[in-house]
Amino acid sequence: MIAYGIYQVFNIIIFLMVVRILLSWFPNINWYKEPFTSLRKFTDLFLEPFRKIIPPIGMIDISPIVAFLVIGAIQKLLVLLASNLGI
Repeated sequence: MIAYGIYQVFNIIIFLMVVRILLSWFPNINWYKEPFTSLRKFTDLFLEPFRKIIPPIGMIDISPIVAFLVIGAIQKLLVLLASNLGI
């Protein structure tokens, strides 16, 4: 049961990151107004560590791709661990 909860929490995080990335393609969005401020602050917790390591290639930021891979791996590891423990 907890394994499913962990799985869903990570799915929500990934979904919010996808929404943030898609919204970044629209230049008229004011990131200093709600709900965009909250979305930016929340997703920056997951994206900023990768942005510090991986520089953009031209005008394209590829750090979210690495973030998705790492977060997906952590998700699978935690779900596997929780299901092996029977929780």
